[in-house]
Amino acid sequence: MNLFGLMDVSASALKAERVRAEVVAANMANAETTRTEDGGPYQRKHVVFQADAGAGSFQQTLLSRMGAGALQGSGTSFGLLGSGNSSDSVTGGVEVTGVLADQSAPLRRFDPQHPDAGPDGYVAYPDINPLTEMVDLMGATRAYGMNASAVQAEKGMVASSLELLK
Repeated sequence: MNLFGLMDVSASALKAERVRAEVVAANMANAETTRTEDGGPYQRKHVVFQADAGAGSFQQTLLSRMGAGALQGSGTSFGLLGSGNSSDSVTGGVEVTGVLADQSAPLRRFDPQHPDAGPDGYVAYPDINPLTEMVDLMGATRAYGMNASAVQAEKGMVASSLELLK
């Protein structure tokens, strides 16, 4: 494992939790939406996470931006970049594989004065429970905070390592 492995894993989690929080915010914003472009009420969305295989690591991005030879000479002697073997690649990250629409039936409320009321006077509303959405948002917020703390810890470890090398 290279020095940036923790950042790769935490960065993937930060990105995934941000998407999760955005989807929850969209669900809460559309809790009373009765009309969409597809017709009918808004459908609640779910985020699907999957374990990441480790592609697109911080090390690969850094090397592609700086040029492969820029850090190879000095970086490998301190273990900053690893040996380049596939065993150095980090697994354990997460990625969002999709945002799926909930297939539950809409809630029906009797409101004959509503412009979207059917001939029977009922209006179809999204099946969104604000409590469930808040719990999901709190979970996303906590997970985001934990991964941000891991990045801060990694930064401290890197700073300490650089102090030792002076």
